[in-house]
Amino acid sequence: MNQSVDFKSLIQRSKEGKRRERFKGSFLDYLEVLHQNPQIVKLSHKRIYDMVMSKGVEVIKTDEDPVLRRIYGHDTIKKYKFFKDFYGIEKVIMKIVRYLKSAAMQGEESRQVLYFVGPVGSGKSSIVELLKRRLEELAPIYVLEDCPMREEPLHLIPKNLRSEFEELLGVEIEGELCPHCQYRLENEFDGDFEKFPVLTEEFSILSRKGVGVVPPVDPNNQDTSVLIGSVDISKLDLYAEDDPRVFSLNGAFNVGNRGLVEFIEVFKNDVEYLHSMITATQEKAIPSPGKGAMIYFDGLIIAHSNEAEWNKFKSDHTNEAILDRIVRVKIPYCLKLSEEEKIYQKLLNSSKFDAHMAPHTIKVAAMFAILSRLGPSNKVDPITKLKLYNGEEIVEQGSTKKVDVMELKEEASGEGMEGMSPRFISKCLDDCLSEAEDNCISPLSVLEALIKAVKELTISEDDKKRYLEFLHDDIKKEYNKLLEKEVTKAFIVGYKEQAEQLFNNYLDHAEAFVNKTKIKDLNTGEELEADEEFLKSIEEQIGISGTSAKGFRQDVTAYMFALMRKGAKIDYDSYEPLKEAIEKKLIASVKELSRIITQAKVRDKEQREKYDAMVEEMKRNGYCDHCCNVILKYAANNLWKD
Repeated sequence: MNQSVDFKSLIQRSKEGKRRERFKGSFLDYLEVLHQNPQIVKLSHKRIYDMVMSKGVEVIKTDEDPVLRRIYGHDTIKKYKFFKDFYGIEKVIMKIVRYLKSAAMQGEESRQVLYFVGPVGSGKSSIVELLKRRLEELAPIYVLEDCPMREEPLHLIPKNLRSEFEELLGVEIEGELCPHCQYRLENEFDGDFEKFPVLTEEFSILSRKGVGVVPPVDPNNQDTSVLIGSVDISKLDLYAEDDPRVFSLNGAFNVGNRGLVEFIEVFKNDVEYLHSMITATQEKAIPSPGKGAMIYFDGLIIAHSNEAEWNKFKSDHTNEAILDRIVRVKIPYCLKLSEEEKIYQKLLNSSKFDAHMAPHTIKVAAMFAILSRLGPSNKVDPITKLKLYNGEEIVEQGSTKKVDVMELKEEASGEGMEGMSPRFISKCLDDCLSEAEDNCISPLSVLEALIKAVKELTISEDDKKRYLEFLHDDIKKEYNKLLEKEVTKAFIVGYKEQAEQLFNNYLDHAEAFVNKTKIKDLNTGEELEADEEFLKSIEEQIGISGTSAKGFRQDVTAYMFALMRKGAKIDYDSYEPLKEAIEKKLIASVKELSRIITQAKVRDKEQREKYDAMVEEMKRNGYCDHCCNVILKYAANNLWKD
């Protein structure tokens, strides 16, 4: 029987929590609250910056991480937990937070528009949406009752008293009363500002409280009322045109005051719109509708568009004044393979799909996404470049000189602004999952889906040809390498006895070499020198040779003796580098046999046992019966060919 849930108590607790956060009283009551907690007075940029920083930040010193050092050089990377669901754009996020910090400190950025430019699906809108959603979770702010601008109550304090109040309260007072509240103060309260009612209100996207949105509008039908509100013509018979009571302050700047205003596809709007936007951020004032005075505005203005619109706008020299008041942040596609995989895993986790995915399924999809975004290089091939950008250590073929990632990035400065969007890749994965045979998909089915989707794209023939080459050639070859290593390693499970024998032999000979002693042959009793050729044949599997071999042998024997002193079990798994070397040695020696067994239709008992052991190991590594069968058939036909 299900345990009963006390829904009534749950609802009651929620109501009580909100009730405790609510406040309603006079301006005098508000001053008492403010005196106890001056931190409640914040301008919009400070509020949003504090919101971001409240989740915490992780400072990563790349000098201490070889992978990150290869990607970022000696830069210090900060990961902001507020943006934890955004992958592969750490430096972009750092620029955004840097802007917010400077604006919060009332630097020049506080009077400039934050503008995101990037390709479709790069995350521009998602970053803004995150800020808007998190604003709704903040504690309510104090506002003047019925104020259409939801303004800071301290605006009530006359200019001649402000310096004294600032000193008493430990705050800075910025801004003027809106026309609506100025009228109420004079006509309802006879100028007694201490009696003006104050209450708390939450941020709300749906209710348009603290969040304004300006969608692109046809320039022929644009009306600035979308930004600043309008004159209610039904009241013109009752009041004068400049009477605040005729103003309907419901534009994006009015509702976004003390929060943020988003301009979607900003450069599709008329220039008059853009001048209003610049005035709002530069002068911190917006026009009132009709013939009213300017109205104080405090808000973070975020605009975004694609690069084509940005290039068109900046090419017009008459827009220089606007360009000078914009902080541009490029938001490219992710170029790091491991981070791109996280994007698709996150999207799949939020879906209802429950099909099984074979290992490397998301990886091959992510590889195609990254390859489509990388610029060509004269220094390395596309797959090598992909690996370098992922932090993998690659050495130029036939040389010990390492390829410098920073040089590659300088070679292609515009990388990440073109290519396949995550939406395209995600749709292909969804299509695969929807049509999954036996409720399972594999890298092979995803590659087929990507090839089909690319052929249907409306793009240039050159791009289409390049993308198909990635899928048919580069990615398939790389996947074959991954699969060959995986299948043969699984196959070695049936050769554990041989692995242990190699391990024991290596230890005997390494110990004799290090201690300069001899080995006694158990069969003949003959004393033999350490077999250096045998030792080399193991060590060369992991790139150890020359003078480094002596040090490696000393490390292995010292490590094993330390384990023995602790009474720990010693086997070929004990020392990871040696384990890897032994497995590679075995893989090299059984490759031909694994080809025969994988392809054999009729197997003897020993072969069947080894084949079954391989299948079980693959299943332990993430395969199901269906994809294991599909993958092994593919391996039989495409790997270990003569």
